[in-house]
Amino acid sequence: MTTSFVGRDSELDAVEMALTQYRAVTLTGGGGVGKSRLALRVAERARDRYADGVWWIDLSNLYDDRLFTATVCDAVDLLDHHPRAPVEGLREWLTGRQVLLVFDCCERVLASCHSLVNELLLSAPQLTVIATSRRPLGVQGEHRVEVTPLSTDAGGGDAVRLFRERCATAAPAVSLDSRGSAEAVSAICRRLEGIPLAVELACARLRESSLTEIAERLGSRLDTLVDETAWPTRHRALRTAIGWSHELCSPLERLLWARLSVFRGPVEVPDAQAVCAGGPLAAHDIPRLLDRLADQSVLQRVGTRYRMLDTLCEYGAMWLAELGEEQAVVQLHATHFATMLAEAEAGWLSGQQVAWYARISASHTDIRAALDHLVEADPDAALEMAGRTGLFWPCCGHLHESRDYLERALALDTPEGPSRTRALWALGITLTLQGDHRTALRVGEECADAARQDGTPQSALFAAHTLGLTHLMAGRPQAAYDVSDHALITRGTSPPSGAPQLCCMVIRTFAHSALGRLDEAYEAAIGLRRLSLRYGEHWARSYAFHQLAFIDLLQGRAHDAERHARAMLTSKHNLNDNLGIALALDLLTGANAAQGNGIGAARTSGTGNSYWRMLGHPNRGTPELSEVRDQWELQARRAAGDDAYDRAFHDALNSDAELGLALVLQGPAPS
Repeated sequence: MTTSFVGRDSELDAVEMALTQYRAVTLTGGGGVGKSRLALRVAERARDRYADGVWWIDLSNLYDDRLFTATVCDAVDLLDHHPRAPVEGLREWLTGRQVLLVFDCCERVLASCHSLVNELLLSAPQLTVIATSRRPLGVQGEHRVEVTPLSTDAGGGDAVRLFRERCATAAPAVSLDSRGSAEAVSAICRRLEGIPLAVELACARLRESSLTEIAERLGSRLDTLVDETAWPTRHRALRTAIGWSHELCSPLERLLWARLSVFRGPVEVPDAQAVCAGGPLAAHDIPRLLDRLADQSVLQRVGTRYRMLDTLCEYGAMWLAELGEEQAVVQLHATHFATMLAEAEAGWLSGQQVAWYARISASHTDIRAALDHLVEADPDAALEMAGRTGLFWPCCGHLHESRDYLERALALDTPEGPSRTRALWALGITLTLQGDHRTALRVGEECADAARQDGTPQSALFAAHTLGLTHLMAGRPQAAYDVSDHALITRGTSPPSGAPQLCCMVIRTFAHSALGRLDEAYEAAIGLRRLSLRYGEHWARSYAFHQLAFIDLLQGRAHDAERHARAMLTSKHNLNDNLGIALALDLLTGANAAQGNGIGAARTSGTGNSYWRMLGHPNRGTPELSEVRDQWELQARRAAGDDAYDRAFHDALNSDAELGLALVLQGPAPS
């Protein structure tokens, strides 16, 4: 929450009392009335009463039901690697946990909210849900709290308090102390019916308009600016404030407001320039105009990005349609994010790799929207874009979404060629990481057939990687070695041409160690680390460190194993690769155990298990790791004693996973 919380004492009390009696509490009310802010305040105050956490689920960027469950999983950090339906993963994740889930903007996907919340409440007895919605969810046992506008009592209402506080920030030079000013403020708040968003929009105008001018304009013809069919009568005051703010914007500000409505998440300046520039709106004007819209409370600043509230975005979308630009701007948006993924793929083998992972992660909702548009409008572009997600989405845990989009794109009527081969590769990787090895093998073989048809060396490496990974994870290291080694010999290994070549080198290195050829594996890992350092990339380097740490442990070099495991952990943390983080924590557990640090091993094992629980990975990495995990635990228990080990393990397991990781990362710096 970036601004102060004003009033709502009775509503806070009502919601907090309801949470002691009901497991589903829905805050209802019109747009801009403050439902989300109230829910956030309640969640902050209730945090200590829920042992397993409070989770905020923002549904404002959804435009249909298809991605609803995946969005909920992402919000609670459930990066489920299992092929089961996401709702099954949610039920398992919630079992035995005392959790508060806050679903915000449920009116977007009301039917899905009704179904999921009902199901979760039945399967998780300790779950409590708060929802914000313009309409009740209709779930069993739901208690509704109506969020009404702020009071507008003359001189002392909460709406007046809000106006004064926002005025102090928006226009500190404006004095509200005179009798005339106080009367004008009261009149404005009454005219706006105490709706918080409307009050904040009015306050933003104090930089350039007097109180008297604001009061007079709010009584003007602006009530008729918006079509009554789109904005119900009960939202009259909010329509007035938004319409008035819109009219007072310059023509270029209004145009930018409309075009920004196609974005689904917070917007970076370069993204706004790429999508919104055109006609009278020049790209170099956009940074200044974004700041102007933020000063007028149309946008909110979120670090270096800009976010538009849902209600204001709806208004912008309506005006974009009025301008007749909707389809053109949506196409520009899709083209921009498809281009971003192409640039990210081209920059993968470079010192910009970590920055690209962060950029793709931050743009996740807009990439999804772009793909949805292209699936309908441009099948060839959709297939190409979906395939390029394969370097990023599986690594960041978006496996269900990756599978969904790739299967949809591959079902389109598109020609054979490198784009299809890449998409089959990405699907095969996704299926393997979900543990669906039989389907992954079939897709991998289809990828190999496609690669032979299109005949490009890059496609052959993509096919070898997906087949090699499937064989490796399914416990067939010789087959993994054969397919990756053949592709690398055919293509050569230096200089690498891109991601698939390094991916194949990683598979061959892992296959060496799984086959017991530890000297060859160690030498290959050293070479892989050297190569990745030359290019500045982290993904392949992290797996080189994995193999070095694993072989160090097998050969009795515990101190070196710790150093290499920490290096892997740092790289995987930089990439936000939670599967890699879990693997690195396992290796660090082994290094601690081998050095007689039983408590340290218990803590890293507990934190690692919290990540594995988050991932829901069916096999917890490659098969050879499962053989040594039990040995590491026995070593650690002997060093610490069973009781001390169990206490340290469960403390770490039940603590916040990110906090536990931060504590581990504070250890010796990797070399």
